[in-house]
Amino acid sequence: MAVYLDVIWLLNVCFDSLLLWLTAIMLKRDVVWWRVLFGAFIGASLVVMMFTPFSMYAQHPAIKIVFSFLIVFVTFGFKRIRYFLENLFAFYFVTFTVGGGMIAVHYFLQRQIDIHASVLTTYSLGVGDPVSWMFVLLGFPALWLFSRARINGIREKKLRFEHIVDVLIVFDGIPLQLKGLIDSGNQLYDPLSKMPVMIVEMNKVKEVLPEELVQHIQLGKSMDWINNEQLEKWVHRLRIVPYRVVGSEQQFLVAIRPDRIMIFYEQQWLEIQKGLVGLNETNLSADGEYECIIHPKMVQTGKRLTAS
Repeated sequence: MAVYLDVIWLLNVCFDSLLLWLTAIMLKRDVVWWRVLFGAFIGASLVVMMFTPFSMYAQHPAIKIVFSFLIVFVTFGFKRIRYFLENLFAFYFVTFTVGGGMIAVHYFLQRQIDIHASVLTTYSLGVGDPVSWMFVLLGFPALWLFSRARINGIREKKLRFEHIVDVLIVFDGIPLQLKGLIDSGNQLYDPLSKMPVMIVEMNKVKEVLPEELVQHIQLGKSMDWINNEQLEKWVHRLRIVPYRVVGSEQQFLVAIRPDRIMIFYEQQWLEIQKGLVGLNETNLSADGEYECIIHPKMVQTGKRLTAS
């Protein structure tokens, strides 16, 4: 059986890169692509060693542990021992989860026991079978996407939803500072763009919006004002988001796409790449503790900003 070492090495580089990337996603670490690729090269070199006279050493558990230390160190760096161990254990967890999933699905789909003439026989296709390679090429990315989705779901549920944070919204170059409540009950999405919607009190937003626009943004009135030339640059920002409250019929909320949304969460600023601001005509907090309700997806997908 022919063994194409270059193909095996390239597959391991790709798989190790995906595992390191998934580890970074789970821990929300800022990593650069070349460090991930360098760490994957180190991991793939262990496979190459198995086809050399050093194969006996490459298969030893101690050598594998040392290589895992090098992979994590190169990819994430070393700030303190706790930081390094968190990265290392997360990398092990991701590797075992995806690898275990691959084995589980493989044995679930394969029938390795047959009975012929009352004789129980077993067989195995082997690692060199082309079907096995096709299964790896298709199954690994599928399990990677599944694991990433589950990790994001767990992270979203563990967010401190009842936490009040600082919010900065920019409309037409004018900043607006608010206090926002991260609330899991806010599950509003724009049905067309699938953008999450942050609910903001109208009284706060009207300070930075054109007065004529604020006067007309009320559902139930005619929408002829959309053709107003003075409001032309705002029309393309408007969205109509349907929503339903328990005990009432379906209603609609006017939302605006701002220039920028930033949230100060866990001692760092997060920039929301895609998000809408829904305008609510009533006060959200009776005692004024917050002026907007933040969609939890915004916190989950927000991009961390540097000090600059």
